[in-house]
Order: sequence, then structure tokens, then C-alpha cells
Amino acid sequence: MITTPTPSMLRALPAEHRQRLMRVAHEVSFPQGTRLFEEGSRADRFWIIRTGTVELDMRVPGRRPAVIEALRHNELVGWSWLFAPHCWHLGAEATSPVRAYEFDATAVRQMCREDPAMGSAVAQWVGDVLAHRLHSARIRLLDLYAPYGSGSIV
Repeated sequence: MITTPTPSMLRALPAEHRQRLMRVAHEVSFPQGTRLFEEGSRADRFWIIRTGTVELDMRVPGRRPAVIEALRHNELVGWSWLFAPHCWHLGAEATSPVRAYEFDATAVRQMCREDPAMGSAVAQWVGDVLAHRLHSARIRLLDLYAPYGSGSIV
């Protein structure tokens, strides 16, 4: 099975929309071990990783959080900010020092409302990221639980 790269903002959005988004971005850094957000908390921002690794995780009662996926350079961290009720569905932790662009979700949602073409492009990009992550999670689950695995290496 052929895997495709995670849709990046650079490839997904037209230059004019990327430029508008970058005007509301600011650079941030997180040391290793920093929790970016917790499952169930308010999703009021998102990030594009410049350097480092962020792991998405899920709470498991009586255990350490289960790692769902590791995100790296140019990948989107956070999608819950786009969809009501704007609460994180997973947690996230920097597993190495991270540099990223941080975006205020309220400002981006406002830009998307004011410019329907931009809103459509951002929704398509985030939807593509979600579809890619769902596909990756499906393959990992098949590898773990299906009698013969997924038949591919991810």
C-alpha cells in the first residue's frame, strides 16, 4: 500500500491564503515534555511545526496516555479549533524541543467567515489532514488487531 504525506499548509492552501494566515501567526518554542493541550480542554489555537516532534495521545484510565501519532516538520497540530464545540479530542506533548508557528483560532475562524473562499480552502486542508490521520490510525489498528495485519508497513 502506498502512503501519502500528511497534507501541509504549504501544499494545500493558495499563496494568498497562506500569506493571510501567516500574518496572524507568531513563533513559539516548547521544551521537551511540554503539554500543548489536554483532551477535553478548550481548543483556542493551533500550530504548524517548524522543528521537533509532538505526540498526540489519548487518556487511558489507569495507564499512561496512549500515543496515537507523532507529528513533525510542517505538520498541523490541532484541528478541534475548527469544529464546534472547539474542545480537544486528544492531548499533545512535545517529545523534543519544538519550534512552531502558533495561530489564534478565533482570528482564523473570523478570517474564514469573512472570506468564504479562504474558509473553504482551510476546511478542505484540515479535512484532508483528518482523513490522512484516520487512514493512518486504521492501518495501525489493523496491524495490532487484525489476524494478518494491514498487509503494509506504514
